[in-house]
Amino acid sequence: MFYMSSINENGSKVLSDVTSFRSTRMTKLFISFHIAQELLDRIKLADPDLEIMYDPSLLPKPRYKNDQHGGPFQRTPEQEEKMQGMMAEAEILFGYVPADYRDLGKWFPKLRWNQSPSAGIGWGVKRFGWTETDIDFTTASGMHATPLAEFCIMSMLMFVKDYFLMARQKTKHVWQRTSALELRGKTLGVIGLGSVGRETARLAQCFGMNVIGTKRHVEGVDPISVNVDELFAFDNLDSVLARSDFLVLICPETDETRGMIGRDELDKMKKGAVLINIARGSIVDEPELIKVLQSGHLGGVVVDVAAKEPLPPESPLWDMPNVIISPHSASTVEEENEKLTEIFVDNIHRYREGRPFRNLLDKKALY
Repeated sequence: MFYMSSINENGSKVLSDVTSFRSTRMTKLFISFHIAQELLDRIKLADPDLEIMYDPSLLPKPRYKNDQHGGPFQRTPEQEEKMQGMMAEAEILFGYVPADYRDLGKWFPKLRWNQSPSAGIGWGVKRFGWTETDIDFTTASGMHATPLAEFCIMSMLMFVKDYFLMARQKTKHVWQRTSALELRGKTLGVIGLGSVGRETARLAQCFGMNVIGTKRHVEGVDPISVNVDELFAFDNLDSVLARSDFLVLICPETDETRGMIGRDELDKMKKGAVLINIARGSIVDEPELIKVLQSGHLGGVVVDVAAKEPLPPESPLWDMPNVIISPHSASTVEEENEKLTEIFVDNIHRYREGRPFRNLLDKKALY
């Protein structure tokens, strides 16, 4: 008899008998993060021929709702044996590859497909040598478009409405009238017009902003179709840098984009402009960014990512008054696991029917 386990709202383990699964073509699925029972039920309904291997007692406890990594965790020898046994049988992995088991040939010898909770997995797949495997990797691309776009709008509003002044005055109990700016008429540059970039551009246009952006391939692309007023190729980045009051980085991490924003690019940015990085910390030369901030050339910086995460406590960014720091959490919302499960269930049907995956990672392009 096989059981599917989960945690109820009181934190207790719940075991559900799933022996009713058909045995015609049982496919073994290993889930590597905590997931609600109702979402497990959706997966079960999507494909009764899945044997779901899920035991939350083997997984790090979530530090916040929908935490797919979990905090520090030590398994007993018995737990390690059980988990390794599950991984050895898994044809499908839903969740991140556990940190200590990245040798997929050794620990996941039967794995054919991994559905990741992240959109930006390309560089990791390359770094761990998984591009050379026959395993398909699918991403969560599109799932984070709304929360990340809203985060960018919030950040821009905080600067034009000078929230920083409000916070200082509140701390000092000062009631001093002042004036602010508007987003309307400002220029937003978006580097990377995937699902997040397009949604950020769309919301910015709702505020009356002029939106310009870049794509790797622009031939035959109508700017209107990607929600921008003007479209540029990556090799024409200078035009975007010089005109943007706000610059949002939301491009994938690749050989081409790592270190893309260095000292030369920062110096070319409009004086007083604000840089918002929701891509990866490696896209920006962080030491040079700090120097340019200290020089007063930039009006501010918003970072949801850093070159080293967590951002080291000694980083000057912590103490700069014109810097907003988010701990790589701008994309995480309470509905995250529901959205992720929706993508996974769609891909389960595609997997069974032999149709192309949704969000299949291109192992050469890395996105």
